[in-house]
Amino acid sequence: MALMPKRVKHRKSQRGRIRGNATRGNRVVFGEFGLQATEGGWISAATIEAGRIAAQQYIRGEGKLYIRIFPDKSITSIPLETRMGKGKGEPSYWAATVRPGTILFELAGVTDEQAKICFARLAHKMPIRVRMTKRN
Repeated sequence: MALMPKRVKHRKSQRGRIRGNATRGNRVVFGEFGLQATEGGWISAATIEAGRIAAQQYIRGEGKLYIRIFPDKSITSIPLETRMGKGKGEPSYWAATVRPGTILFELAGVTDEQAKICFARLAHKMPIRVRMTKRN
């Protein structure tokens, strides 16, 4: 089941701009290895879920997977073949706003080689460029 907030103050959010690098959530905290974004963008709840499933299928209960991002931004869209005007569209999905440097996923309890393979599978699902990092 895709992630989404229980309640929000406003149903529809403005697009905004992703400027600068991540100052929070840019260090590996929970596991030994992390998947770090090298560019900014939106990652939908469905994409996060697809990545979670791909990683869980690979680690098979050996290690622990931590998801460090949460989709709290509603993305709206207007139906196809609709004329101009008539206001903003309805929320169609939820997305997480990611800045460059944000840690998306973390792995604990696996070897270096296993983490590399697992994050390679995860990177295929992501709409932005990512790299593997280790805990300092």
